[in-house]
Amino acid sequence: MTAEFDQRIQSYTQQVDAQLELIIPPDTGPASKLYQAMRYSVFNGGKRVRPALCFAAAEAISASDDNTVKIAAAVEMIHAYSLIHDDLPAMDDDDLRRGVPTCHIQFDEATAILAGDGLHSLAFKQLTNLTGITASINLEIIAILSDLAGCNGMVTGQAVDLESTETQLSVEELNYMHTHKTGALIEASVVMGAMATNQADEAQVNALRSYARAIGLAFQIQDDILDVESSTEQLGKSQGSDSHNNKATYTSILGIEKAKSEAERLYQESLEALSPFDDKAEPLRALAKFIVHRSF
Repeated sequence: MTAEFDQRIQSYTQQVDAQLELIIPPDTGPASKLYQAMRYSVFNGGKRVRPALCFAAAEAISASDDNTVKIAAAVEMIHAYSLIHDDLPAMDDDDLRRGVPTCHIQFDEATAILAGDGLHSLAFKQLTNLTGITASINLEIIAILSDLAGCNGMVTGQAVDLESTETQLSVEELNYMHTHKTGALIEASVVMGAMATNQADEAQVNALRSYARAIGLAFQIQDDILDVESSTEQLGKSQGSDSHNNKATYTSILGIEKAKSEAERLYQESLEALSPFDDKAEPLRALAKFIVHRSF
């Protein structure tokens, strides 16, 4: 990645982290353990890819603003809540996340569940604080996150993942699972970021949705590749955990080389989706390249 890209991502991260710092309750008072767990899970070194996609989509249409920051914070809290719950013993039963103990290991299971619940609620409250857009667009933004973080997206994907343990899936079935589990929140990040500008037309939103769907699957394929090729220290979580849990992955079904080819194909598809956009979409193009070629 270029120095300019790194600086831009750092700017996005600083803005969303400042907003998260502002809205997540301080870890004091009677519920201090809960708030400590929420902060522990949000401020633990995440790459902030989804917030970056919010900013980049807004800038592809016009410019990012305070609404972008709020949407980016909402998306990151939904992402953090999902990871807390995914790591629980009843789900994926993971001990490490981003190189540190998972929330339920650091605190306890009940606190982890409540921390996820709290982040989920705060995320939607953020979307009620948008300004300068029509009520209909604001409601549509809320509906998009409700939809893609829920039964038409991430929650359904996780349910399919749990049901598919020790099952040999087809590529089509795996695509369905990860279009929901991983790709849906990436799609929400891009589309909400664009819509909050109040200037995106239908054709632009559809093009950005196609971009997001391609890069969402590519993200998961690269995750599966890294799970095979990287160490626990590099990943920040247990290496080979999906294999150990008898879960289908792109590498187990396609093999490493075909998985890499598919990630590259989806990367090219994402770039083609951005062809209607000018240079203002360069951050989206750079993020697609980062997602497919990252090593962590």
